[in-house]
Amino acid sequence: MRYTVREVANAREFRQFYQFQNRLYRDCAPYVPSLDFDQKHTLAHSPCLEYCRQKLLLCFDESGRVAGRCCAIINPRYNELYGTRRMRFGWTDFVADIDAARALLDAAADWGRAEGMTEIHGPLGYNTMYKQGMVVEGFNSVPQSNNLYNFAYYPEFLEHLGFVKEADWIQYRLDVAQELPEKLHRIAGMLLERYRLQIADIQQLKKRKDLIAKFFKEYNETFLSVRNFIPFTEREIAEEGANYVDRLSGDLSCIVLDADEDIAAFGICIPSLSRALQRARGHLFPLGWWYLLRAQKHYDTVDMMLVGVSRKWQDKGLSAILHSHLGRSYQRNGVKWCISNPQFEDNSALKVWDAYRQKELFVRRRVYIKDISR
Repeated sequence: MRYTVREVANAREFRQFYQFQNRLYRDCAPYVPSLDFDQKHTLAHSPCLEYCRQKLLLCFDESGRVAGRCCAIINPRYNELYGTRRMRFGWTDFVADIDAARALLDAAADWGRAEGMTEIHGPLGYNTMYKQGMVVEGFNSVPQSNNLYNFAYYPEFLEHLGFVKEADWIQYRLDVAQELPEKLHRIAGMLLERYRLQIADIQQLKKRKDLIAKFFKEYNETFLSVRNFIPFTEREIAEEGANYVDRLSGDLSCIVLDADEDIAAFGICIPSLSRALQRARGHLFPLGWWYLLRAQKHYDTVDMMLVGVSRKWQDKGLSAILHSHLGRSYQRNGVKWCISNPQFEDNSALKVWDAYRQKELFVRRRVYIKDISR
């Protein structure tokens, strides 16, 4: 079949863009829809658009029906930081026809090439807080609410079109109903005493703008060495701060402070919202808000969102404090399962999951890359 790709030009096509995947995955049990209003805000009003350029592309079949979508992105801050001329693709979905995928990705690459880009990689969002990483293993797993899902033919099509692996992320499903080894708790206690560390009161932290600012400062510095990371701007910090800080719970999060009340380590989890979002089907009303509210009060599965140790405190074993504190919180609150946050497969921190007696691969995600210089 022949396909036509064009840039989103009006409100109707914009709606088709952010709702296309809901039609594509209508009968797919693992798929987790995003809320429409979140997608609309992100694609039209994200603070990242103050410096990113994008093209929202729709693919149409011969009958005029939407057969795919792709957000082509150029992030100049990324290129300046890493000394590259890369563009990225995100919000990319297509029907089970390689010609549709080819038409979309070729159109994205043509725009990037015209703008002086020499490589395209993805799926990636504007920065690392957005959904990223194509599923290549774990297609039956229901993803975390902040992670992508895709059909098994996606990576097959990309590889046929000349895309190659840039890097993989790994996620585990952890049985947290069992007590962690006592040795881990002893080490955590020794570290707290030796370095005069303390675990912050989350409710007090929410009231302190200085600590919130410190948190995101440490976040920027902690992940600066992580592949494809882009530090947050002040406006991005303001938006993400509002999103994350209000959702922090002392039962599911741990922030470690040093003697100077600087942030030494952090581990942030939230109740799994995936099933609630599936029931909401992309809408807060009439009942989506109720499903989400209930999911935050009654849960047996949690999602790890952000886990890190300040560069100043790395290589001192502070992850033991995070896992000791969170493990005991899981026990108190009847949590059975924890889905780890995506970590690059070459990350030495993956060893920490060995403390959990039962773990299994949940999802393997991949970012692909292709030369578009010719």
